[in-house]
Amino acid sequence: MLATALPLPLTATRPAWLAVALADLDAVHQDHLHCERKAAQSALSLVRSYPDRAELVLAVARLAHEETAHVVQVSQLLGRRGVDATLDHGDEYAAALRELCRRREPERLLDRLLVFALIEARSAERLALLAGAIPDPATAALYKALAAAEVRHRDTFLELAEQAAPATWRERLAELARAEAAIVDALPVRPRIH
Repeated sequence: MLATALPLPLTATRPAWLAVALADLDAVHQDHLHCERKAAQSALSLVRSYPDRAELVLAVARLAHEETAHVVQVSQLLGRRGVDATLDHGDEYAAALRELCRRREPERLLDRLLVFALIEARSAERLALLAGAIPDPATAALYKALAAAEVRHRDTFLELAEQAAPATWRERLAELARAEAAIVDALPVRPRIH
């Protein structure tokens, strides 16, 4: 297991977020469906960008497979609740983090891996909060399992970042984690995963 001295996420979600999320769980589940789809697409984008990195390709392809299974699970949850999926209206949080990625290689690879790790970490934190507060036992169990998966995904991205840049990944992670905390603090509290 990867050991990092930096807790991820660096700052905790504001308590108001859980109250807002619980007040409109359908909106949270609808947003969560899109988050899982985008996580699978992001992982596969690494396969497209770095096909020559066999270990990375294998790791992120497995991760994308699991994220796709999560799309199915969240879609089924919406179906059980009698709720239709909505259009994806974008994710300002993820977009702001992606803007921090440097454009030249090999820094770009490192930044993408670390940004994906930070997104997974924030998702894990919020899914765990929901798991502890949702009154329906089946939904709470699903969110607990999904939170654990997001922690594994965070660690996968961190391990790949360590392999890509053993001398610099921790320092860059600290920089990006501080930026992620500022992004979260600046966003309004909404019934969304991010």
